[in-house]
Amino acid sequence: MNNINNNHKIEDATVKLDCPISMPKASGFLWNKRMVLQVNCRGYVNAQFMQPEPRKYSYAPNIEEKTFIQPEHSYFSHHPGRFFYIKDEDQQQSFSVPYEPMRVKLAKFSFVQSASEIYWLIEHLELKIKISLSLTANDVVERWSLSVENLRKGEGKRNISIYPYFSIGYMSWMNQSATFDEQLNSIVATAVTPYQKVEQYFKNKELKDKTFLIADKKPTSWHTNQATFEGEGGLHSPDALKFLQLSNNDARYETPVAIYQYRESLGENQSVNYQFLFGPAKDNTEIAQIRDRYLNSSNARKAQQEYDDYIAQGKACLTINTDNTEFDDFVNHWLPRQMFYHGDVNRLSTDPQTRNYIQDNMGMCYIDPTVARQAFVLALSQQHSNGAMPDGILLHAQAELKYINQVPHADHCVWLPICLAVYLNETGDVDLLTTPIAFSDSDTPKLFSEHIDLALNWLVKATDHRGLSLIEQGDWCDPMNMVGYKGKGVSSWLSLATAYALNTWCDLCEEYGIQIPLNKLTEYRLAANTINESVNTYFWHEQWFARGITDNDRLFGTVNDEEGKIYLNPQSWAMLSGAASAEQQQLMIAAISEQLMTPYGVMMLAPSYTKMVEDIGRITQKHPGVSENGSVYNHAAIFYAYSLYQAGENDLAFEVLSKILPSKALAAKSGQLSIFVPNYYRGAYQQYPEKAGRSSQLFNTGTLAWLYRCLVEELCGLKGGNGGLYIAPKLPSHLNKISGQRMFRGAIIHFIIEKSTQITEIEAYIDGEQVVDNKLTIRGNNATYQLSVLVPAHD
Repeated sequence: MNNINNNHKIEDATVKLDCPISMPKASGFLWNKRMVLQVNCRGYVNAQFMQPEPRKYSYAPNIEEKTFIQPEHSYFSHHPGRFFYIKDEDQQQSFSVPYEPMRVKLAKFSFVQSASEIYWLIEHLELKIKISLSLTANDVVERWSLSVENLRKGEGKRNISIYPYFSIGYMSWMNQSATFDEQLNSIVATAVTPYQKVEQYFKNKELKDKTFLIADKKPTSWHTNQATFEGEGGLHSPDALKFLQLSNNDARYETPVAIYQYRESLGENQSVNYQFLFGPAKDNTEIAQIRDRYLNSSNARKAQQEYDDYIAQGKACLTINTDNTEFDDFVNHWLPRQMFYHGDVNRLSTDPQTRNYIQDNMGMCYIDPTVARQAFVLALSQQHSNGAMPDGILLHAQAELKYINQVPHADHCVWLPICLAVYLNETGDVDLLTTPIAFSDSDTPKLFSEHIDLALNWLVKATDHRGLSLIEQGDWCDPMNMVGYKGKGVSSWLSLATAYALNTWCDLCEEYGIQIPLNKLTEYRLAANTINESVNTYFWHEQWFARGITDNDRLFGTVNDEEGKIYLNPQSWAMLSGAASAEQQQLMIAAISEQLMTPYGVMMLAPSYTKMVEDIGRITQKHPGVSENGSVYNHAAIFYAYSLYQAGENDLAFEVLSKILPSKALAAKSGQLSIFVPNYYRGAYQQYPEKAGRSSQLFNTGTLAWLYRCLVEELCGLKGGNGGLYIAPKLPSHLNKISGQRMFRGAIIHFIIEKSTQITEIEAYIDGEQVVDNKLTIRGNNATYQLSVLVPAHD
């Protein structure tokens, strides 16, 4: 699309949208360790902060059920937002920026996301406007700035009014109010979090129940009563804007809002500038502290530099140049930024799902392995002494398992050796494996490696009489909750993942010399082989592996099913575990290409379910093509890409991988900017093709670490191992050259990978000298290498 622009320089990468109408749900996001904002191009904002559980300070018009950020988030007229009404007092013309809520067609519009700032550049009625938003490194506060410049020439002074409008919303049915505090130069809304139990009073005493909007300049007037501000005109044409000044109206148990008015008289090319701070606080003392810390030009610059520095910590280990600017920009900048968000703040959750926590920290292995190390130790400290892993990892003493983490899932143990492999490959830190760690139900510690053994033993035991893994109320696929809730249903995917986890652990033990009895390794290899054989016996059906066997002993995920005939995950993991023969792999790939591949990526299953199937569960109740019910679910798609690389299907792997990345070419369909990987794009391509490809707009996804792993270890083929870096690039047929930089164990490796018709095997050279066995041994920290790699060119 020609209204989306990418700036591809890594140090100042930006993505810009030049129309608020073409992609109305397009958004960006900012975060720190205590808060996250999803900011819509039209001015809507979805904000959460930790206290210690996620909470709001800018609320919807009615009390919301507390839950996680939703996919395909809906916006509505009174959705929380940050708007600025502007009125030309002389001509009595009004409009709002960024776009909502008046929706006046603007002369010029740009919505821009950079690494650590979101801003709008707008022109209308011969006024030039810039709105900027950023955060701080540590505090829960939004930092806004607004500048307005008069572009009108030769007409003397022009009189305008500027009205910052910040939603506060329905705070509490018990007690809510708002007024202007002259000493703080701030609108302060006050509420009492609703409760019934006496003990909740004492727990709630420390909550940040105030919402403030601090301004750096004294307003001409103000308003805090949403209903009287709107009057009969609503947000689209508020009655209050018809008068010379706002009425300085309090909110007394009415829905509060924070609105200022600034009357300005601007000459030609004259401008005015404002700063605002918006957020929650416990009391007025805290509001004053926030004001003093951030509200002047010098403090604002310092805060921005600190926040820039925080975001810059997300720099990962790989930068590349393929001459595809959009691809390179995403890989070098936006992907590590999103991966850092996941690993550094754990999706702003106090009880992240165990599988998410471990995989997100697999991504941190490429950014800051010390964080990943601590996360793996913490996860194992909450393991049960029988080897089972909990459904969620508690991140502080008061945290509790909530939502989906109260439902038993059977897959959490498999991720331990799989994600540990990336940590060891990146660091070589075998000392981790001898770290003593206690259990959630026992203070008697065991070594890290012994915890892995216990987890694998638990997986092997959690099988039925056929040697297949019991699914309980879900495996990796959460809503497949009724396949085995009676204790009999089994999962082909979990069986295959167990076999892959067993083999991965054995491979690590052999490569890194991990001390484990030889007979135990033999047992694990045998168990993996036995599981693979059982999967072939009970799940192979014509061209692909079925998905499971229900409590009712019904095989599903086969050609005999009307819906849900073929699932992606069993095919991917059959290639990873070794269950699929070369012939089976080709049959599976052909079936996937025919039934699951779309222009927007590879679907998780097809056809999507259209009605409840009671021995499969909640997945079949989701809308066709949405989430796990047949969307292009990117976490599953990247598993497939990774498995294709292991099978030597480099072209198809790169195709699948590339479709995961948002693109300008498909932006009109997806409705999303190229700044994050969404957890899904709409699927059900054969059933509802007109809806297919739409982005969920949700930036929480386990895709990222696996995507980065594919880029580092497979595409570029710069994979760590015991004692060095193994060099084995897997370039697709259309890509002849990649150059870039790889950070590895303290060394900097500048590389050029290119195809050659003069060789038949990969050749690697350091300063013109060939690398033996294509394994680079690192000399030490701060070592620098010039690596040249030749890859055979095939017709």
